[in-house]
Amino acid sequence: MTSRFTELVVDCHDPERLAAFWCAALGFEVIDRAEGQVEIASWEPTVEAVRAGQMPPTLVFIRVPEGKTAKNRLHLDVSPVDTDTETEAARLLALGATRVDVGQGPGRSWIVMADPEGNEFDVVRSLAPGVHVPPAG
Repeated sequence: MTSRFTELVVDCHDPERLAAFWCAALGFEVIDRAEGQVEIASWEPTVEAVRAGQMPPTLVFIRVPEGKTAKNRLHLDVSPVDTDTETEAARLLALGATRVDVGQGPGRSWIVMADPEGNEFDVVRSLAPGVHVPPAG
């Protein structure tokens, strides 16, 4: 048997704030809370479902005392499902994200952003029907 990818854990100062941002960004819901942590997901994980096959991982935000000091070594990519990448980036900006430059250079088909605590993520190709996807670079 193999292991399953079940959670992605994000260290942060304010788990409630980041959980609220990512719930709004992704359409997720809070599925669990404990002291200093919040877990969100698009589904309610069960042992049976996870054992049956790989399911989408949950996001767990855990309070830590130290701050972010460098570019993330791991980041999320999100794809809009009903609009283009620029319109989705504008929506995420209104939720508290920022645009960031991590050296990606001009002319990319994705948009690099950061959540309210500075964790980088990319808005990549749109999955909306009929939306033109420009070529990279």
